[in-house]
Amino acid sequence: MRIALIQMNSRAAARDQNVERACAFLAQAAAAQPDLVVLPEFFNVEYFPQYRDYKYMDYAETEDGYTQTRIREAARRHGFHVVSTIFEMARPGLYYDTAMLINPEGEITAKYRKVHPAALLSLEKIYFRGGSSFPVFHLGEWTIGFSICYDNLFPESCRTLALNGAELIIAPYATPVADPWENFLTTRALENGVYLAACNHVGPEGEWVMSGKSMLIDPRGKILCQASPTEEQILSLEVHREEVIQARRSFPLFRDRRPDAYGPITRSTEELHR
Repeated sequence: MRIALIQMNSRAAARDQNVERACAFLAQAAAAQPDLVVLPEFFNVEYFPQYRDYKYMDYAETEDGYTQTRIREAARRHGFHVVSTIFEMARPGLYYDTAMLINPEGEITAKYRKVHPAALLSLEKIYFRGGSSFPVFHLGEWTIGFSICYDNLFPESCRTLALNGAELIIAPYATPVADPWENFLTTRALENGVYLAACNHVGPEGEWVMSGKSMLIDPRGKILCQASPTEEQILSLEVHREEVIQARRSFPLFRDRRPDAYGPITRSTEELHR
């Protein structure tokens, strides 16, 4: 399978322009004949959770809104799958950070809603709630899953996806944090024997400067390709499912797991500190 990652800058208060630029990047990516193209988290708007202002609730869209309609048209035109992550209004008063998988017919075939809204540098928790599961989806012979941005700081996220069968984890990002993300993302790939594709924003957005460095990591934790920290860029690379099989033979971590010893991981904080 050939994967393309579109690292792009998103301009403030310019949704339609950002979407059209994303469509132009999709057209450029088509030259390499990818099977799957990944856009960054919230690619259609500037990274608004750096601010506390409820006017940004107006950025939320439904799955049949302007953004996804245009991306679905592009997927159909070029004949590839697209991962498109937006600030989703599931219904009035219910909002999520949602990655949607769009097939070459322009249909939304899968959704993942970010389980861990960020509350470190950003204010995501005031805008949307977290999802509650880590589903996996089939794309040809591959099983794929999604882990959005802050999700990846929780090793349980990628481990749950891998236990559910994921061989490739797609990680849409919107972060200004340049380091140490190579360290924990390569660890997530290695410890789960998966390919991991992280696709970030780049350049100034509001008061932040997004750090770029989108990357594709193999199941042994090796960075296969990495984008610029400062420039928009399209990465494109072939991945092979056989590499997942061989990595898991070399590092039989699933054989050696001891879930019987990991009880505290799934106990509530209150139970742990009684």
